[in-house]
Amino acid sequence: MNIVIAGAGEVGTHLSKLLSEDSHSIVVVDPSEERLRAVESGTDVVTVQGSATSLEVLERASIHRADLLIAVTPSEDTNIVTCMLGKKMGAKQTVARIDHNEYLDVENRRTFTHAGIDNMFYPEKIAASEIVNLLSQTSTSEYIEFANGRLVMMVFTLDDGAPIVGKTIAEATHQAKKLEYRVIAINRSEKTIIPHRFDTFEVGDQLYMMTTRNGMSEMLEFSGKENIEVHNMIILGGSRIGIKVATSLDRRLNIKIIEQQKERCVKLAEMFKNAMIINGDGRNADLLLEEGLQKTDAFVAVTGSSEINILACLLAKQIGVQRTIAEVENLDYIQLAESIGINTIINKKLITAGHIFKFTQNTNMQAMKYLTGSDAEVLEFIAKTGCRASKAAIKDLDFPKNAIIGGIVRGGKGIIATGVTEVNAGDHVIVFALDVDAAVVGEFFR
Repeated sequence: MNIVIAGAGEVGTHLSKLLSEDSHSIVVVDPSEERLRAVESGTDVVTVQGSATSLEVLERASIHRADLLIAVTPSEDTNIVTCMLGKKMGAKQTVARIDHNEYLDVENRRTFTHAGIDNMFYPEKIAASEIVNLLSQTSTSEYIEFANGRLVMMVFTLDDGAPIVGKTIAEATHQAKKLEYRVIAINRSEKTIIPHRFDTFEVGDQLYMMTTRNGMSEMLEFSGKENIEVHNMIILGGSRIGIKVATSLDRRLNIKIIEQQKERCVKLAEMFKNAMIINGDGRNADLLLEEGLQKTDAFVAVTGSSEINILACLLAKQIGVQRTIAEVENLDYIQLAESIGINTIINKKLITAGHIFKFTQNTNMQAMKYLTGSDAEVLEFIAKTGCRASKAAIKDLDFPKNAIIGGIVRGGKGIIATGVTEVNAGDHVIVFALDVDAAVVGEFFR
């Protein structure tokens, strides 16, 4: 696939690396020679210096041959204009990063489609939605819904004293009358494995589990977890993510927003009637304690600094806050943040990559989600009539060994998959893949 990426910032650079590894032909456009050199040093891509809104620059990027144009510059206006021009000049499909929620309304989407923008995404909105979902399911560090919640993937870390520690998967599940949940992967000592019946659970294991709606309470009991009721929450950082989280929860929770910039505090005070706005430095432990950190149920750190977010969440954990969520944009810090006990990591690069990656696949992929702290991803496909996956029971499919079918949604009902389960045409199939080419998995459902 010929792909043009407008923007060599953090998101554009991350995407160019991922997509070039997937054997696509990548051209990256950016005004900064320094940023383009950084992209070239780490990836096999062609770079073009200049503004992506220039017709001459787009011509040099061979936009007329582009199967996909991805505009991810820091400027929403630049992204929109780039996609409009690119479409007119021959790009087959266009995707733009935006900063305004109103553009995603149905009527507005039609307007942008007519203007040549096929798809738009708002990373901060997606990140905020993930945080809100996680605050409703406080026992898990990842919460991913499929087919409107008919199937859910949740991630738990096993604590000392969990009822399944020391048991094999077979021993832990033999009493289940009906399989409503399933362990599909285990992350142990920074290595993720697809488990087998006689693998034994250990303290510290991170379990990736697929469940139906009916199986959620039983699954929590299985893993020794329980949901924490969140009443009081502190949001560190009046960023776009922080604002969207507060907007969603302002009427349900007691919220304090701590922001360092006075001007932004004034704007936040005008936006929220219920939330308390505090002007202060989130690195100041005394300030956090004065504002009742020790009485807080959930602490969400979404400043522009990964370091501040990690340190603030670490302090919150030490004080006894049970639910901590940190935005960590530096990928090198993710393992560190998870190892010191921060419950959930939010990373806009991974969110963006998962949203865009499905457009690069010549398959019927519906959704993709990269999982923080591992080389794994969760994929959703619709099985086509006559596809390879429908030819035999799952255990006889010769499916990639580092991928596993976790569940199926059929006729509006979630089904936990086992070796004897058969895939039917039209099924929504959820696949957990560990370091496996998504296109290889997708071939089973075409």
